[in-house]
Amino acid sequence: MKRDIFQAIADPTRRAILVLVSSTALTPNAIAEQFQTTRQAVSKHIKILNECDLLEEKKLGREIYYQLKIDKMKEVDQWLEQFKAIWEQRFSQLDQVLINLKSKENEN
Repeated sequence: MKRDIFQAIADPTRRAILVLVSSTALTPNAIAEQFQTTRQAVSKHIKILNECDLLEEKKLGREIYYQLKIDKMKEVDQWLEQFKAIWEQRFSQLDQVLINLKSKENEN
């Protein structure tokens, strides 16, 4: 079953795993060592991330290494972009209010 990418990143542990594997490929054991939880719990998180197609799986010998599929994160970026435009517009409006207040202060 494919899961929604937003389901995957909703969990702080899964977000932390994505940060860990964003720069280098890691084995499940290496990932699990970074958390104060069981290896099985981390495996469940990895499984969800894998189902969302956020991880690239590479087998080297008997080990499996996971690394972030950065292209999949574009989906999140595109969704966030709409909010970025709204915030930029609001900050511009706030800048204009501050400029007007400052000019009124200078007149007095």
